[in-house]
Amino acid sequence: MDGKYVQQFKKGALEMILLSLIARGETYGYELITALNDGGAAVLGYAREGTVYPILYRLQEGGLIACRMAASPANGGLKKYYSLTERGRGALRELTAFWKDYAACVNRFIEPEDKP
Repeated sequence: MDGKYVQQFKKGALEMILLSLIARGETYGYELITALNDGGAAVLGYAREGTVYPILYRLQEGGLIACRMAASPANGGLKKYYSLTERGRGALRELTAFWKDYAACVNRFIEPEDKP
């Protein structure tokens, strides 16, 4: 099977997954990438900076997440921390409700019908 179909599913879910991770508490990019790779690499594939950061920029531009710069204790540089906005919380609620309905609908089609 052509992998492009699977890639489309992954792309569509990644924004919702990132919003869900950020909703757990303020976090930064590398921490998000690590969480994605630790919790879903087998299905989602290996998360890379070139995939995650453009999505974070879009979410920020859309007003769904906010960021702040803070000193990094590890190297003295600055680190960008992300948090969910009220608009982001609402979007996440809508996305997760849709996802649950969508998954249930798809499952009804792909699961075999019970036959007497």
